[in-house]
Amino acid sequence: MNYKSKLKKGDEVIVLTGKDKGKTGKIVKMIPKQMKAIVSEINRVKKNQKPDNNQPGGIIDKEMPMHISNLSFYDPSIKKAIKIGYKLENNKKIRINKSSGKEI
Repeated sequence: MNYKSKLKKGDEVIVLTGKDKGKTGKIVKMIPKQMKAIVSEINRVKKNQKPDNNQPGGIIDKEMPMHISNLSFYDPSIKKAIKIGYKLENNKKIRINKSSGKEI
């Protein structure tokens, strides 16, 4: 099942729950079928990697996907998580901040 998220690749988000609660980062990749997103510098784990033809083995740090429900859009001007809504302007769908009505 594909999930239509209001978050997109490149958005700055804040983590609502988990070990990285309160941290912010940009979305690097969206995985809509699993309802997950990979956020830069968030949810990092150590992974043992075998050597390959083009990369050496060893312990690497890797960002793992987080569920979309644990993320919220971050507004740097007010330094808070905000809800996103939509508005039609000239037959184009535009994302807006629900509390202030400003365009994102």
